Amino acid sequence: MEEILRVDVKYCVASSGRLSKMRKSLGLAGLLPYFEHALFSAEQVERGKPAPDLFLFAAERMGVTPSKCVVIEDSVPGVQAGIAAGMPVLAYAGDPLSDRAGLISTGASIFHDMSELPKLLEL
Repeated sequence: MEEILRVDVKYCVASSGRLSKMRKSLGLAGLLPYFEHALFSAEQVERGKPAPDLFLFAAERMGVTPSKCVVIEDSVPGVQAGIAAGMPVLAYAGDPLSDRAGLISTGASIFHDMSELPKLLEL
């Protein structure tokens, strides 16, 4: 997170979960202050993941062209949504419960450790 805060990069959370759940989860992790300004939920769009609606909505609200966004996802439907939105996707497969085979099958760039993100994002 420190690397993102040091550079001029817009960031947000676009989740299938409810806004109330996102606030609670991010709060428990101590991350809510970083994301409170930019939380987007599938409850705000007509179709959730794997449709691209949520990511396109978030990009529009953030004022960023979809092709200039990067989606960081841990689910197959999320990766599919990012690809459908025309956004590059990095698929996190470091969780032991990840559907690694499913993530690999999407064609997204796979990574296994969140410490890899600054390099992957070229920060």
